[in-house]
Amino acid sequence: MLTLTSTTSAWLVILASGLLEIAFSVSMKLSESFTRLVPSALSVVAAILSVWLMSLTLRVIPVGTAYAVWAGIGAAGTAIAGMLFFQEPANLARIGCIGLVVVGIVGLQLQAPA
Repeated sequence: MLTLTSTTSAWLVILASGLLEIAFSVSMKLSESFTRLVPSALSVVAAILSVWLMSLTLRVIPVGTAYAVWAGIGAAGTAIAGMLFFQEPANLARIGCIGLVVVGIVGLQLQAPA
């Protein structure tokens, strides 16, 4: 079993976990309501790996901080992916709100114990 001991490694794992959360969301969209096999399988695998990796960080980083950063990476990244790949609106208000999520993620990281 993989065990994290340093804060730096835990943050890198949360980053990877957040990227998998984005992959989960995008592949779920591409699965067309789980009617296409490959995107459906990728979605399930990405979701499981994302949650598992995030869970590994909880020995080092407080659960509230870890979860908020993980969810924020997923939410902001998925919103950006939607704009880039699925022609979702990219207006100033949406981009500003994504920026606020990113500022919150950075703020939480700066407040986490070293």
